[in-house]
Amino acid sequence: MSSDERTSRRELALLFLRLGFTTFGGPAAHIAMMEDEVVTRRGWLSREEFIDLLGATKLIPGFNSTEMAIHIGRARAGLPGLLVAGCCFIAPAVFIVAVAAWAYVQYGSLPQAEALLYGVKPVVSAIVLQALLRLGLGALKTPLLVLASLAAAALALAGTDELIVLFGIGGAAAIAGLLKGGRPGANLLLAGAFPPIPSALGIGAAAGASAYSQSVLFLVFLEVGSVLFGSGYVLMAFLRRDLVERLGWLSEAQLLDAVAVGQVTLGPVFSTATFIGYILDGPSGAALATAGIFLPAFVFVAASAPLIPRLRRSRFFGAALDGVNAASLALMAVVTWQLGRASLVDGATIILFVASAILLIAFRANSTWLILGAGAAGL
Repeated sequence: MSSDERTSRRELALLFLRLGFTTFGGPAAHIAMMEDEVVTRRGWLSREEFIDLLGATKLIPGFNSTEMAIHIGRARAGLPGLLVAGCCFIAPAVFIVAVAAWAYVQYGSLPQAEALLYGVKPVVSAIVLQALLRLGLGALKTPLLVLASLAAAALALAGTDELIVLFGIGGAAAIAGLLKGGRPGANLLLAGAFPPIPSALGIGAAAGASAYSQSVLFLVFLEVGSVLFGSGYVLMAFLRRDLVERLGWLSEAQLLDAVAVGQVTLGPVFSTATFIGYILDGPSGAALATAGIFLPAFVFVAASAPLIPRLRRSRFFGAALDGVNAASLALMAVVTWQLGRASLVDGATIILFVASAILLIAFRANSTWLILGAGAAGL
């Protein structure tokens, strides 16, 4: 190992630790900060290379900004750099959320903490609504995709499993891409590299048990990290299905609390897994849930990076991705409605929700300040 490699890894660690401690505002803000650092300031990647990597993150499951950090680390220093950049970007959020989870377990039942979350929950619902509207403008590009999203919402409201909705709508869109003359070669190769994870993990069978199990906790979050396309907000739909409805380990209120903590703290929304793992089983649960949800991103980036040139030329996989994104937006819409029923409990929470939605959508207010302000209002 050369000194250049050692220096590069040290630089990667310092950069992504700093980004991990300062990235508020969601994945778009995270990626904008990375572009400024690695393209404009350091010249580690050209703008074209950066855009290629950004496009690649949308072809695999996971949280886009975390995968961008992992991709940049691999491009800069190979597989060791992949691990360094990814872990350093994730670590600050995981640490802060674990501390918040400890405080929640210790003091969450106190009236002051309940009042704080009473104000925050309606704002979280407004933030998810804003993300849904913003993402919908970019993802629902054709009438066919709008119809696909409506069909996915209808299936979800009818009780269809979220994974069936995602893969069904994505598969239908891929077939439509083939009928338009897509080139399937690279996509069939990708399908062989990433087989359907849910059937391999057997989550459906495991989820039939209600007693807490560390192995099931790890597998639930491994499943989510392995199949979650779209925004990190779609995470709520999966967690609600498995941990609230099937297993009964969390209440609706606890899920909203977990999402609120993920919003008010910095870094990737997936650190919500750390919070949930901690309140279920302390530090060991936090470690298992965190490892489960983030591990697939490292594997998928390492495996898919060599395929990027071929995937960029494939209309087939692009069509499948469009379908999956349309279905993801539908799941976001359904879970927004479901969680809104749990958070909008009286006139004050409705006013907070409406005011936050107006500030976010019309004036592009900073979501972090809104959450802090709503928490103060709740107190």
